[in-house]
Amino acid sequence: MTSEKRVVVIGAGLAGARLAQRLGELGTAGVPAARVTLLGEEQHPPYNRVLLAEVLAGRLAPEVVALPAPAGRQLRVKAERIDRSARTVHCADGTRVDYDHLVLATGSNPVLPPLRGLLTPGATELPAGVHAFRTMDDCLALSAAVRPGLRAVVVGGGLLGVSAARALARRGAHVVLVQQSERLMERQLDAQSSQLVHRNLTGAGIEVHTECRVRGIGVRDGQVVRTELADGYHLGTDLLVLACGVRPRTGLAAEAGLDVREGVLVDGALRTGDPRVHAIGDCAEHEGRVYGLAAPALEQAEALARTLAGSGPPVRYRGTRALTRLTLAPGGQDPLDLAVFGRTEPLPGDDVVQIGDATRGTFRKVVVRGDRLVGGVLLGELSAVGALARVWEGEEPLPAESEAPLLHLLTPDGGS
Repeated sequence: MTSEKRVVVIGAGLAGARLAQRLGELGTAGVPAARVTLLGEEQHPPYNRVLLAEVLAGRLAPEVVALPAPAGRQLRVKAERIDRSARTVHCADGTRVDYDHLVLATGSNPVLPPLRGLLTPGATELPAGVHAFRTMDDCLALSAAVRPGLRAVVVGGGLLGVSAARALARRGAHVVLVQQSERLMERQLDAQSSQLVHRNLTGAGIEVHTECRVRGIGVRDGQVVRTELADGYHLGTDLLVLACGVRPRTGLAAEAGLDVREGVLVDGALRTGDPRVHAIGDCAEHEGRVYGLAAPALEQAEALARTLAGSGPPVRYRGTRALTRLTLAPGGQDPLDLAVFGRTEPLPGDDVVQIGDATRGTFRKVVVRGDRLVGGVLLGELSAVGALARVWEGEEPLPAESEAPLLHLLTPDGGS
């Protein structure tokens, strides 16, 4: 194909920026594979959202997490409406951008819990001191507000909440982490490894409350001053961070008449019901799954870039076997190193091999189904993660009497 094909990408996050970059690289004779227009409503250059906690912790400068400059034209403007019949995107500033192929990479929005006092009738902004933690602007606002001795409450004990709590503690804040469910990072961890994360956080000076629901907040003169728990207890609060999960941004797609469930429905070619419109990243739902992780977003961007470049047969996206990694250290001591992949909770008939060291705070566990490695958790020491991930991602059959080989993968000394 020639560069006359116009590809418009709505969303300049990891998925959208990588797609634009790859379309520039997949051209021939120095000519990009498409004329790309990247629409992003944030005023910052595209950045790696995964590293925002490192920016908040003061370990990385904002410019360090910037993504490589994507090919094509970039417009920092909000896309407001899609006219599929005219193949045009209408933007908030009046700009109209025509496309031959449109890619929705609109990402996700933070979930704001229904807390009493959070939004008063007619209010359009959160009270002072209350922050979501999703964008670079959120991160910079939090960074400017935090100071040693400040009382910070983080609502949500998932991956994002744990990262935010550790980052704030590293900056000297007194942090309380409140999680409604019975354990931290319940989507990634089993009970034993979650308990080790709990211990790691308390060792960093973070007060952790699980099975604890926030009912509301108290505001004085427009500033949050307390967090109200369902049991009636009040936490004095200077800074409140809402890390209660995310929801795919599907409004544009729904208004354009595309099929939406949890995310925008796509097939193996990452096409919506309109063959001219595609979706990738946090907003896309493939075979009933919305990933919300970096690895699937990058794989989807790569597959779609190769398809749109037209240099070979269309690439089918068949889902991602995602591995989650987290490393965050408060002040260089007692680092939290975590890797999770596949299915970590065994089914009846599965075999489990695990090694724990409560003194050192390390835990390693793998789940085996038949002759296949189907998942695992490593906490505190990640030297084995590369070998395990290769076996898991390759779906290679394990040798007979697989426990000994797995011990060799889990420990450098083969489990002796």
